[in-house]
Amino acid sequence: MQVEPPNGQSDVWSEWLLHRRHGDDPAYHDVVKGVVRRYADQVLDAARLAPGVTLADIGAGEGILAFRAIERIGATLNVVLTDISAPMLAHAASVATQSGVRGQCTFLQCSAESLAGIADSSIDVVAARAAIAYVSDKAAAFNEFYRVLKPGGRISIAEPILQDEAFFARALRKRVDAQMPQPPDQFLRLLHRWKAAQFPDTEERCAASPHVNYSERDLLNFVRASGFADIHLQLHIDVAPSLITSWEIFLDSSPHPWAPPLRSVLAEQFTAAERQFFEKMVRPTVESGKNLTTDRIAFMYATKPAA
Repeated sequence: MQVEPPNGQSDVWSEWLLHRRHGDDPAYHDVVKGVVRRYADQVLDAARLAPGVTLADIGAGEGILAFRAIERIGATLNVVLTDISAPMLAHAASVATQSGVRGQCTFLQCSAESLAGIADSSIDVVAARAAIAYVSDKAAAFNEFYRVLKPGGRISIAEPILQDEAFFARALRKRVDAQMPQPPDQFLRLLHRWKAAQFPDTEERCAASPHVNYSERDLLNFVRASGFADIHLQLHIDVAPSLITSWEIFLDSSPHPWAPPLRSVLAEQFTAAERQFFEKMVRPTVESGKNLTTDRIAFMYATKPAA
């Protein structure tokens, strides 16, 4: 069941999570939900939750970590859901009410870099999924996680590693530029235009973009610098046929909250002739089910020393 934020509220985060992530297609929404649940369950497995603990779900979004945790532990679990998005917090609160768990939940609008409203050493587990990727000051965020955790408390996170997507956009730009002053290959030029609309395509833009200017090793170093111990990191890379085999979903979905969907890129940056040519080249591969995608997810957990 899809629940909209009350009062028609919307921002870039709610638009992506509730619409553009799955192209507003109900069937594909269920597919994406299943994938996200598997990631969430891996985070919670490493969190080692127990009855009576307090969990902080950072960048909670739709609240999947918090609500899956309550399903596991039951009525003794308390959860604090934080997010910078007021519409998503309202959405999560609505889901909590409908699920009968509102009394176990506290909702705080704040950034991961400054967890205002959470006292020092008050949380047993800090968990995050695809949230730290969009935080500008990741070092400050991990320092905050350390601050709010009780001694012996635990962090468990899963974050996408999107550097390679930006490297590909940069490589396309270099290839197009290398063909100048002769007219570059038409498909190469259009492919670059699409990718550059969704990912930074210069070294300067990459350095300034929080979602691509870090690697899994950077995450590890942030955690170490914050004082955590018993750190474990796994980088999962999965190459498989895309879950999207519908051209309409391909047009209307986007890979992250700051990326416009392909339909918007085509409408705003392509001529009618270019749109026709691009679709002729790309659509058959999408609909064949042979379009490969690569997902890179860093799973990490660590402990705040007890002493």
